[in-house]
Amino acid sequence: MSDPQIECRALWKIYGKRQVEAMRAVQERSLSKEEVRDEYGCVLGVRNVSFSVERGEIFCIMGLSGSGKSTLVRHINRLIDPTSGEIHVAGARVDRMGETELRQLRAEKIGMVFQHMALWPHRTLAENAAFGLEVRDLSPPKRRAAAEKALAATGLEGWADHYPDQLSGGMQQRVGLARALAADPEILLMDEPFSALDPLIRRQLQDQFLDLSTKLKKTTVFITHDLDEAIRMGGHIAIMNDGEIVQIGTPEEIVTRPSDDYVREFVKGISRIGLVRAETIMTPLDGRQATPKTISTGSRLDAVIDLFLPDQQPLTVIDPLGSAVGQITITDALRALRG
Repeated sequence: MSDPQIECRALWKIYGKRQVEAMRAVQERSLSKEEVRDEYGCVLGVRNVSFSVERGEIFCIMGLSGSGKSTLVRHINRLIDPTSGEIHVAGARVDRMGETELRQLRAEKIGMVFQHMALWPHRTLAENAAFGLEVRDLSPPKRRAAAEKALAATGLEGWADHYPDQLSGGMQQRVGLARALAADPEILLMDEPFSALDPLIRRQLQDQFLDLSTKLKKTTVFITHDLDEAIRMGGHIAIMNDGEIVQIGTPEEIVTRPSDDYVREFVKGISRIGLVRAETIMTPLDGRQATPKTISTGSRLDAVIDLFLPDQQPLTVIDPLGSAVGQITITDALRALRG
């Protein structure tokens, strides 16, 4: 496994004058968020969080409003200073950086996309998209070229000289993404970027971003309160509750093996048909005869069910080397579908 592009270790954020005292009390007495507020007048934002993000991965952080997900993501580029803990980005300790290093990190390595884009109304789309490059004092022709390329990548080719008020909400969101991409950062931090959009436009932008991500290989931390979106977007998902991460896993792991009742409640309405793999629901052959009907270990549940439509003969599961490693019956498939 490669070195993580982003890593947070034992990260804490407590707001208030008595934050150090409150943190010690939480560690010693396992105080709840409410108890910290009542005893110390402090707000517990992030509680002993550790996670890592591999290069090129889309890592989703999700939770209900107030769970700490937006607070957590703002630590990565240190828009918020931690109370305690380590933040490593691209091999550097962000929590120890001085102002000059920090400005350089934000300008060159990290792009951020918010739910509300706050585009400059008096600037064209090209000027909005090139703003980060203007801050870096790049020449106007180079800024323009980078902005046009980023706008084209987000489906806005030919719109460079238009203004934000001439665009729909979905198009404005694309400009925000183009602004982040124009600076060509290694890392994207996306804080609920599509949550204010209509469902159809939202899905279109999700598809477009997944397409871009495949081409550009940007390391992305994607914040959402929607599990369907997290499952669609993320290679791994971290679920937060009251400032701490309660489970990290692949979408399949989160849905099929929830760590507690909180996560179980989140996933109970999620369809498993496009998530669960054959190797997850198979049973070992244990001397049983392999059947002619075969399926690969990585095939999803929908493909498994399709093979049972003509008849209910058990399926033999084949690994990448072509060896028979397991069997799936129609009962196994229906149980997996029911969850």
